[in-house]
Amino acid sequence: MNFNEPMLRDGALAGKTIVVTGGGTGLGRSMSKYFLQLGANVVIASRKMPVLEETAAELIAETGGKVLPIACDARNYDEVENVLKTAVEHFGAVHGLVNNAAGNFISPTEHLSHKAFDVVVDIVLKGTYNFSLAFGKYWIAEKIKGTVMSIVTTYAWTGSGYVVPSATAKAGVLALTRSLAVEWGAKYGIRFNAIAPGPFPTEGAWERLFPAEAMGEELAAKLAPENRIPLKRVGEHQELANLAAYLMSEFSAYINGEVITIDGGEWLMGAGEFSDLNEISDEKWAVIARAVRGKK
Repeated sequence: MNFNEPMLRDGALAGKTIVVTGGGTGLGRSMSKYFLQLGANVVIASRKMPVLEETAAELIAETGGKVLPIACDARNYDEVENVLKTAVEHFGAVHGLVNNAAGNFISPTEHLSHKAFDVVVDIVLKGTYNFSLAFGKYWIAEKIKGTVMSIVTTYAWTGSGYVVPSATAKAGVLALTRSLAVEWGAKYGIRFNAIAPGPFPTEGAWERLFPAEAMGEELAAKLAPENRIPLKRVGEHQELANLAAYLMSEFSAYINGEVITIDGGEWLMGAGEFSDLNEISDEKWAVIARAVRGKK
Protein backbone atom coordinates (compact mmCIF):
# COMPACT_ATOMS: atom_id res chain seq x y z
CA MET A 1 0.00 0.00 0.00
CA ASN A 2 1.38 3.41 -1.02
CA PHE A 3 0.63 6.74 0.64
CA ASN A 4 -0.99 8.07 -2.54
CA GLU A 5 -3.58 5.29 -2.86
CA PRO A 6 -7.23 5.46 -1.75
CA MET A 7 -7.66 4.75 1.96
CA LEU A 8 -11.30 4.04 2.84
CA ARG A 9 -13.32 0.99 1.95
CA ASP A 10 -15.77 1.01 -0.96
CA GLY A 11 -19.13 2.57 -0.15
CA ALA A 12 -17.83 4.53 2.83
CA LEU A 13 -19.82 7.60 1.72
CA ALA A 14 -22.76 5.80 0.08
CA GLY A 15 -26.08 7.57 0.56
CA LYS A 16 -24.51 10.95 1.31
CA THR A 17 -24.67 14.12 -0.74
CA ILE A 18 -21.73 16.46 -0.27
CA VAL A 19 -21.38 20.04 -1.54
CA VAL A 20 -17.82 21.12 -2.35
CA THR A 21 -17.16 24.80 -2.88
CA GLY A 22 -14.36 25.51 -5.31
CA GLY A 23 -14.98 21.97 -6.52
CA GLY A 24 -14.19 22.57 -10.17
CA THR A 25 -10.41 22.68 -9.93
CA GLY A 26 -7.41 21.79 -7.79
CA LEU A 27 -7.89 20.18 -4.40
CA GLY A 28 -11.64 20.65 -4.63
CA ARG A 29 -11.74 18.50 -7.73
CA SER A 30 -9.50 15.86 -6.15
CA MET A 31 -11.66 15.63 -3.04
CA SER A 32 -14.83 15.50 -5.12
CA LYS A 33 -13.46 12.65 -7.19
CA TYR A 34 -12.68 10.55 -4.16
CA PHE A 35 -16.06 11.26 -2.55
CA LEU A 36 -17.66 9.97 -5.76
CA GLN A 37 -15.48 6.86 -5.75
CA LEU A 38 -16.71 6.17 -2.22
CA GLY A 39 -20.34 6.35 -3.27
CA ALA A 40 -21.37 9.93 -2.48
CA ASN A 41 -23.34 12.26 -4.69
CA VAL A 42 -21.37 15.48 -5.15
CA VAL A 43 -22.38 19.06 -5.88
CA ILE A 44 -19.52 21.23 -7.11
CA ALA A 45 -19.93 24.99 -6.83
CA SER A 46 -17.87 27.95 -7.97
CA ARG A 47 -18.29 31.09 -10.03
CA LYS A 48 -17.33 29.75 -13.47
CA MET A 49 -20.02 27.48 -14.88
CA PRO A 50 -18.05 26.37 -17.99
CA VAL A 51 -15.26 25.08 -15.73
CA LEU A 52 -17.78 23.32 -13.49
CA GLU A 53 -19.53 21.68 -16.43
CA GLU A 54 -16.26 20.44 -17.88
CA THR A 55 -15.15 19.07 -14.51
CA ALA A 56 -18.52 17.45 -13.87
CA ALA A 57 -18.38 15.64 -17.22
CA GLU A 58 -14.84 14.44 -16.47
CA LEU A 59 -15.73 13.25 -12.97
CA ILE A 60 -18.77 11.36 -14.18
CA ALA A 61 -16.66 9.65 -16.86
CA GLU A 62 -13.90 8.83 -14.36
CA THR A 63 -16.08 7.54 -11.51
CA GLY A 64 -19.56 6.79 -12.82
CA GLY A 65 -20.91 8.88 -9.95
CA LYS A 66 -23.54 11.62 -9.84
CA VAL A 67 -22.25 15.17 -10.05
CA LEU A 68 -24.29 18.37 -10.07
CA PRO A 69 -22.49 21.61 -11.07
CA ILE A 70 -24.01 24.86 -9.78
CA ALA A 71 -22.59 28.32 -10.43
CA CYS A 72 -22.31 30.35 -7.24
CA ASP A 73 -20.43 33.32 -5.86
CA ALA A 74 -19.89 32.33 -2.22
CA ARG A 75 -19.89 36.01 -1.27
CA ASN A 76 -23.57 36.30 -2.20
CA TYR A 77 -25.87 34.68 0.37
CA ASP A 78 -28.81 34.40 -2.04
CA GLU A 79 -26.65 32.40 -4.45
CA VAL A 80 -25.53 30.16 -1.59
CA GLU A 81 -29.14 29.46 -0.68
CA ASN A 82 -29.81 28.62 -4.32
CA VAL A 83 -27.03 26.00 -4.23
CA LEU A 84 -28.67 24.38 -1.22
CA LYS A 85 -32.18 24.55 -2.69
CA THR A 86 -31.07 23.11 -6.04
CA ALA A 87 -29.01 20.36 -4.42
CA VAL A 88 -31.91 19.27 -2.19
CA GLU A 89 -34.32 19.30 -5.13
CA HIS A 90 -31.94 17.20 -7.19
CA PHE A 91 -30.71 14.68 -4.60
CA GLY A 92 -33.40 14.83 -1.90
CA ALA A 93 -31.11 15.96 0.91
CA VAL A 94 -27.62 17.30 1.64
CA HIS A 95 -25.47 15.75 4.36
CA GLY A 96 -22.05 17.35 4.07
CA LEU A 97 -20.32 20.60 3.18
CA VAL A 98 -16.68 21.18 2.26
CA ASN A 99 -15.68 24.84 2.46
CA ASN A 100 -12.82 24.85 -0.01
CA ALA A 101 -13.31 28.00 -2.10
CA ALA A 102 -10.42 30.40 -1.56
CA GLY A 103 -8.37 33.20 -3.01
CA ASN A 104 -4.78 34.12 -2.22
CA PHE A 105 -1.68 35.78 -3.62
CA ILE A 106 1.68 36.91 -2.27
CA SER A 107 2.37 40.60 -1.88
CA PRO A 108 3.88 43.12 0.52
CA THR A 109 0.84 44.29 2.47
CA GLU A 110 1.57 47.98 1.87
CA HIS A 111 1.15 47.34 -1.86
CA LEU A 112 -2.42 46.07 -1.44
CA SER A 113 -5.56 48.12 -1.97
CA HIS A 114 -8.54 47.73 0.32
CA LYS A 115 -10.28 46.00 -2.59
CA ALA A 116 -7.55 43.36 -2.75
CA PHE A 117 -8.15 42.68 0.94
CA ASP A 118 -11.90 42.50 0.32
CA VAL A 119 -11.58 39.95 -2.47
CA VAL A 120 -9.64 37.44 -0.37
CA VAL A 121 -11.45 37.97 2.94
CA ASP A 122 -14.88 37.91 1.30
CA ILE A 123 -14.26 34.67 -0.61
CA VAL A 124 -12.52 32.83 2.22
CA LEU A 125 -14.26 34.05 5.39
CA LYS A 126 -17.57 35.45 4.18
CA GLY A 127 -18.01 32.58 1.73
CA THR A 128 -17.39 30.06 4.49
CA TYR A 129 -19.81 31.59 6.97
CA ASN A 130 -22.43 32.09 4.25
CA PHE A 131 -22.38 28.40 3.35
CA SER A 132 -22.06 27.23 6.95
CA LEU A 133 -24.98 29.38 8.12
CA ALA A 134 -27.30 28.44 5.25
CA PHE A 135 -26.56 24.72 5.51
CA GLY A 136 -26.66 24.74 9.31
CA LYS A 137 -30.13 26.30 9.35
CA TYR A 138 -31.31 23.69 6.86
CA TRP A 139 -29.90 20.80 8.89
CA ILE A 140 -31.39 22.16 12.11
CA ALA A 141 -34.83 22.50 10.51
CA GLU A 142 -34.63 19.02 8.96
CA LYS A 143 -33.02 17.39 12.02
CA ILE A 144 -30.04 16.20 9.95
CA LYS A 145 -26.72 15.73 11.71
CA GLY A 146 -24.65 17.34 9.00
CA THR A 147 -20.88 17.49 8.69
CA VAL A 148 -18.77 20.50 7.72
CA MET A 149 -15.12 20.36 6.80
CA SER A 150 -13.25 23.56 5.99
CA ILE A 151 -9.84 24.04 4.42
CA VAL A 152 -7.71 26.41 6.49
CA THR A 153 -3.93 26.93 6.53
CA THR A 154 -1.08 26.24 8.92
CA TYR A 155 -0.63 30.00 9.36
CA ALA A 156 -4.22 30.40 10.58
CA TRP A 157 -2.75 29.98 14.10
CA THR A 158 0.35 32.12 13.72
CA GLY A 159 -0.34 34.60 10.95
CA SER A 160 2.11 35.11 8.09
CA GLY A 161 3.67 38.03 6.32
CA TYR A 162 2.99 38.58 2.62
CA VAL A 163 -0.36 36.71 2.70
CA VAL A 164 -2.05 38.89 5.34
CA PRO A 165 -5.58 38.90 3.85
CA SER A 166 -5.51 35.11 3.63
CA ALA A 167 -4.08 34.75 7.15
CA THR A 168 -6.79 37.07 8.50
CA ALA A 169 -9.58 35.19 6.74
CA LYS A 170 -8.33 31.69 7.56
CA ALA A 171 -7.99 32.62 11.25
CA GLY A 172 -11.65 33.56 11.13
CA VAL A 173 -12.56 30.22 9.54
CA LEU A 174 -10.60 28.45 12.28
CA ALA A 175 -12.56 30.34 14.97
CA LEU A 176 -15.85 29.61 13.19
CA THR A 177 -15.01 25.90 13.02
CA ARG A 178 -14.23 25.58 16.71
CA SER A 179 -17.09 27.79 17.85
CA LEU A 180 -19.83 25.99 15.92
CA ALA A 181 -18.35 22.58 16.75
CA VAL A 182 -19.34 23.35 20.33
CA GLU A 183 -22.56 25.29 19.82
CA TRP A 184 -24.17 23.23 17.05
CA GLY A 185 -22.47 20.00 18.07
CA ALA A 186 -24.04 20.18 21.51
CA LYS A 187 -27.53 21.15 20.39
CA TYR A 188 -27.88 19.49 16.99
CA GLY A 189 -25.13 16.92 16.51
CA ILE A 190 -23.63 18.90 13.60
CA ARG A 191 -19.86 18.34 13.37
CA PHE A 192 -17.29 20.93 12.28
CA ASN A 193 -13.68 20.07 11.49
CA ALA A 194 -10.91 21.49 9.33
CA ILE A 195 -7.77 20.52 7.46
CA ALA A 196 -4.67 22.71 7.36
CA PRO A 197 -2.71 21.60 4.28
CA GLY A 198 0.90 22.34 3.57
CA PRO A 199 2.11 22.54 -0.04
CA PHE A 200 -0.12 20.57 -2.40
CA PRO A 201 0.68 21.90 -5.89
CA THR A 202 -2.32 22.89 -7.96
CA GLU A 203 -2.35 24.49 -11.37
CA GLY A 204 -3.09 28.20 -11.19
CA ALA A 205 -3.08 28.70 -7.42
CA TRP A 206 0.43 27.29 -7.11
CA GLU A 207 1.79 29.62 -9.77
CA ARG A 208 0.23 32.65 -8.02
CA LEU A 209 1.94 31.74 -4.75
CA PHE A 210 5.25 30.57 -6.24
CA PRO A 211 5.68 32.39 -9.57
CA ALA A 212 8.95 30.71 -10.51
CA GLU A 213 9.32 32.51 -13.83
CA ALA A 214 8.94 35.94 -12.24
CA MET A 215 11.18 35.07 -9.28
CA GLY A 216 13.99 33.72 -11.42
CA GLU A 217 15.42 30.22 -11.21
CA GLU A 218 17.90 30.88 -8.42
CA LEU A 219 15.40 32.51 -6.03
CA ALA A 220 12.68 30.02 -6.92
CA ALA A 221 15.00 27.12 -6.12
CA LYS A 222 15.98 28.72 -2.81
CA LEU A 223 12.34 29.25 -1.82
CA ALA A 224 11.11 25.85 -3.05
CA PRO A 225 8.70 24.42 -0.42
CA GLU A 226 10.55 21.10 -0.35
CA ASN A 227 13.43 22.89 1.37
CA ARG A 228 11.19 23.73 4.35
CA ILE A 229 9.60 20.30 4.73
CA PRO A 230 11.30 17.62 6.85
CA LEU A 231 9.95 14.87 4.56
CA LYS A 232 11.53 16.66 1.57
CA ARG A 233 8.51 16.47 -0.71
CA VAL A 234 5.20 18.19 -1.37
CA GLY A 235 1.85 16.50 -0.79
CA GLU A 236 -0.03 14.25 -3.19
CA HIS A 237 -3.68 15.17 -3.77
CA GLN A 238 -4.86 11.67 -2.85
CA GLU A 239 -3.31 12.07 0.60
CA LEU A 240 -5.47 15.10 1.31
CA ALA A 241 -8.52 13.48 -0.31
CA ASN A 242 -8.08 10.47 1.98
CA LEU A 243 -8.11 12.70 5.05
CA ALA A 244 -11.06 14.75 3.78
CA ALA A 245 -13.11 11.63 3.07
CA TYR A 246 -12.36 10.28 6.53
CA LEU A 247 -13.56 13.51 8.16
CA MET A 248 -16.73 13.49 6.06
CA SER A 249 -17.47 9.84 6.85
CA GLU A 250 -19.02 8.18 9.89
CA PHE A 251 -15.61 6.71 10.72
CA SER A 252 -14.75 10.11 12.25
CA ALA A 253 -18.04 10.42 14.17
CA TYR A 254 -16.24 11.26 17.43
CA ILE A 255 -14.00 13.94 15.92
CA ASN A 256 -15.45 17.42 16.32
CA GLY A 257 -13.80 20.84 16.45
CA GLU A 258 -10.48 19.45 15.32
CA VAL A 259 -8.02 20.93 12.83
CA ILE A 260 -5.67 18.37 11.30
CA THR A 261 -2.41 19.57 9.79
CA ILE A 262 -1.10 17.65 6.78
CA ASP A 263 2.16 19.27 5.73
CA GLY A 264 5.04 16.83 6.21
CA GLY A 265 6.11 18.76 9.33
CA GLU A 266 6.61 22.07 7.50
CA TRP A 267 5.14 24.44 10.07
CA LEU A 268 6.94 22.73 12.94
CA MET A 269 10.18 23.07 11.01
CA GLY A 270 9.61 26.79 10.73
CA ALA A 271 8.51 27.15 14.34
CA GLY A 272 11.59 25.49 15.82
CA GLU A 273 14.27 28.04 16.66
CA PHE A 274 17.11 25.66 15.84
CA SER A 275 15.51 23.65 13.02
CA ASP A 276 17.88 25.16 10.46
CA LEU A 277 20.70 23.24 12.11
CA ASN A 278 19.65 20.34 9.87
CA GLU A 279 22.03 21.95 7.38
CA ILE A 280 25.07 21.21 9.53
CA SER A 281 27.05 18.16 8.42
CA ASP A 282 28.23 15.40 10.76
CA GLU A 283 31.79 16.59 10.27
CA LYS A 284 30.85 20.11 11.30
CA TRP A 285 28.97 18.80 14.34
CA ALA A 286 32.19 17.07 15.44
CA VAL A 287 34.07 20.37 15.19
CA ILE A 288 31.31 22.15 17.14
CA ALA A 289 31.33 19.47 19.85
CA ARG A 290 35.10 19.80 20.32
CA ALA A 291 34.78 23.57 20.53
CA VAL A 292 31.99 23.33 23.12
CA ARG A 293 33.94 20.85 25.25
CA GLY A 294 37.00 23.06 25.07
CA LYS A 295 35.09 25.96 26.66
CA LYS A 296 34.05 23.96 29.73
